[in-house]
Amino acid sequence: MSETNNWEPKIIAFLCNWCSYAGADLAGVSRFQYPPNIRIVKVPCSGRVSENMIMSALKSGADGILVSGCHPGDCHYISGNYFAKRRFALLSNLLDFIGIEPGRVSFSWVSASEGEQFAEVVHSVTERVKALGPASRLVKQLDAVQAA
Repeated sequence: MSETNNWEPKIIAFLCNWCSYAGADLAGVSRFQYPPNIRIVKVPCSGRVSENMIMSALKSGADGILVSGCHPGDCHYISGNYFAKRRFALLSNLLDFIGIEPGRVSFSWVSASEGEQFAEVVHSVTERVKALGPASRLVKQLDAVQAA
């Protein structure tokens, strides 16, 4: 069996404190099963997730990124999720330009009462990233640095 068959993606999930993080908590409390590949970073609002945070996570070796926030119209900061959606649309163009595959960075809306929806989102993001394989663009090459 090759090393690629055992490979599991590392996914960083930036979750809005008020909705998506609470949805993740509900998924756990309700014992909805989802892949353990995500590492959660709780942010006050999805609108606070900058392009630099996403690019830094990719450079640090994340195979995938999930940004999740409140549904449109339900943001606790009134319009933060609209800013996040606009920022994500612009970032998608940049990622495509530099060769990051579509599907490696995902955006979703999950409310606090949607634990099962959160589990489904994590499952679909994990499957999509697993199909893309390990990230190779932007990732620091440690072997080259150590050899120098």
